[in-house]
Amino acid sequence: MKNIIVLVSSGGTNLQSLIDAGWAGENQSGRIIRVISSNPQAYALKRAEAAGIKTKVVDRKKYGDSRSYSLDLLKIFRYDNADLIVYAGFMVILDECVCKEFKNRMINVHPSLIPSFCGKGYYGLKVHEAALEKGVKVSGATVHFVNEVCDAGPIILQKAVEVKQNDTPETLQARIMTEAEHVILPRAVELFCDDKLKVNGNKVFSEVY
Repeated sequence: MKNIIVLVSSGGTNLQSLIDAGWAGENQSGRIIRVISSNPQAYALKRAEAAGIKTKVVDRKKYGDSRSYSLDLLKIFRYDNADLIVYAGFMVILDECVCKEFKNRMINVHPSLIPSFCGKGYYGLKVHEAALEKGVKVSGATVHFVNEVCDAGPIILQKAVEVKQNDTPETLQARIMTEAEHVILPRAVELFCDDKLKVNGNKVFSEVY
């Protein structure tokens, strides 16, 4: 059984999608053993506690630099014997030391179809504001492995979502969450825990697809 740690920073709707998919319990292939928040006020902590998952706050504001923060997180990952780290609305870019030690064992969900509207500065509503400003007809979400470059790791799954004529950044964000992010994130975790993902360079191959 794989040990999963979920990293959060705010509301935790993606965490909830994992809980609802059964990853908080004794799933056959993996379970969430801890939720770590960079923000002590994150509502995601309450979601985790309600599901009986251990939580820990590692407040980014109390650290002077990314490396010291990342090294403390690494200590927790090692202590918990983590097999998979899931970014679920985690708003912190970690030092490359974490990516190197957990290469192809960290995944993130991003609210666009990478390579569109991704990279440094593209997070939260900013992604959807950019999509609407560009006038795209389709957006969506991507689950990818995390590497040293922001949003540049190998893509695991993507799901497209229609952009409607009267969309605002808020309505587009909500629809992408429910129709894409909350669907493909639990699925990506399932594929990982079932050992059905193989990485070759910057490409991911699945035994299922």
